[in-house]
Amino acid sequence: MSGHSKWATTKHKKAIVDAKRGKMFAKLVKNVEVAARMGGGDMSGNPTLYDAVQKAKKASVPNDNIDRALKRGSGAETGGADYQTIMYEGYGPGGVAMLIECLTDNKNRAAMEVRTAMNRNGGSLADPGSVSFLFHRKGVVVVPVHQEGREVDEDTVLEATLEAGAEDVSDLGEVFEVLSEPTDLIAVRTALQAAGVDYDSAEAEFRPDMQVELESDAAGKVLRLVDVLEDLDDVQNIYANFDIADEVMEQLQDA
Repeated sequence: MSGHSKWATTKHKKAIVDAKRGKMFAKLVKNVEVAARMGGGDMSGNPTLYDAVQKAKKASVPNDNIDRALKRGSGAETGGADYQTIMYEGYGPGGVAMLIECLTDNKNRAAMEVRTAMNRNGGSLADPGSVSFLFHRKGVVVVPVHQEGREVDEDTVLEATLEAGAEDVSDLGEVFEVLSEPTDLIAVRTALQAAGVDYDSAEAEFRPDMQVELESDAAGKVLRLVDVLEDLDDVQNIYANFDIADEVMEQLQDA
């Protein structure tokens, strides 16, 4: 949600903590199943599936869970749900623009739960197209600084990915974030692998064209709304155009 704020670093740390919860496991497994259904169960010919499996493994999802999801998605095992992707648009506290991406087997349930969460936490849903124009899609690869007894620096990451299409490398403290066009995502990830640099995730995300700087009160409300939305089973990703300054984030963490 921001490339250079305390919130960006906190978000990556939070993802690691959340990954140890069953709910996050379920979302990662769902990604694997859908990727296998859309592009087949052969990871060598389905880069989306490859990245979904890698992300699940990085989050310590048990291999058995990943294998079953892959088999359900590819049709080798019965029991898979008919998931569909739905993007909801809306506004949060402080006029923050939000895109809420759901992966659901029940469209009515997803819509009701997202609308309820927004309405109860100072937000509101908007008409399709009224928010999405504020965002653009980018390839995002997250590279951990600490890798098997060594530290990777920004120059190493940039050197490995520049010719593959990397547009920017941001230092978020514990991780580097490599941005590219979505069409260059696989090339950037492959270039890192070829250079012996590990990565935590590689996926296309929506990034805001402009950001809204939030003060303490609005920041707290927005983060509460994000937490509530992320806790919904059908919600896979949340994209928003807010930024929280380091000192404001520290105030919230100390509160």
